[in-house]
Amino acid sequence: MAETSGMALIRGIDIDKVAKGFADEESIFKKYVTISNTSAREIRWYQKTSGFLDSTDTTAITASQIANTDQLALPTIVEQSWTRNTSYVRKYFVQSPTISDEDIKDTDIDILMGNMRDLTRAVEHQVDLRIWNVLTENQSASTINNVAITNEWDDYSNATPIADLMQAKAYIRAQGYNPEGAILFLNSNEHLYLINWLIATKGSSIPAFASQRVQDGVVMELLGLRVVVSQNVTADYAAVVIPQRAATWKSFTPITARTIEDVGIGTKIRVWEEGECILTDPKAVCLLSNVGPS
Repeated sequence: MAETSGMALIRGIDIDKVAKGFADEESIFKKYVTISNTSAREIRWYQKTSGFLDSTDTTAITASQIANTDQLALPTIVEQSWTRNTSYVRKYFVQSPTISDEDIKDTDIDILMGNMRDLTRAVEHQVDLRIWNVLTENQSASTINNVAITNEWDDYSNATPIADLMQAKAYIRAQGYNPEGAILFLNSNEHLYLINWLIATKGSSIPAFASQRVQDGVVMELLGLRVVVSQNVTADYAAVVIPQRAATWKSFTPITARTIEDVGIGTKIRVWEEGECILTDPKAVCLLSNVGPS
């Protein structure tokens, strides 16, 4: 039977001082977006519509008018278009129950620090999920690039993950972004399928990969992409993202933890963060769908 922090069976002098039993999944997405502060809860921002200005961006202008302008002729008029958006800060807020003074004083486990740590991670986890969902438009591509994979990566006989990843890079490059050094976000299942395909199906037929397939249990780089594995990536999806370019986390209140003492009774812990992720450069993202079984 699992014990909560207020139950007597976790107390005693013979138990391990370090509470075990939960594996921590790092919250990683905030590392790959731009961080900036906002002083207002309403955020007005502008999203560029296209990369290169050419005949598709200005009515009645052809590419030849730009590339082959007559001498003494006036320059061709082209202009970028921007979409104005408004986002609102979200509050991520959790609190512990009251932890009694007696539990705080005589429990071998550091109850306050343990709860504060896990509550903080709970907030970080929700922020992490929000950034992933904004980057991928809730896994329903509208303005971001999208590769709909024909053969799932667990279909080792027919899967073509190299072609799929190169297509994602091609879509991003076609929009004027350099995809070299971009991040490939994978769920652990899709990571498994990719590794199995690379090792069991292709093996040493991939140049320079056979001797560098796995480093510390994780594929570190493939096709110029840095591979990052997180359980916060939705199963059956992956994404290629240009870090610090595609999105921005607007911080209104950084993650904060406070204890609230009820004298003679106990202490509560509150943890919160306020902010919002905005997708400033959607074409710097490519969602891969149907990567593996959902």
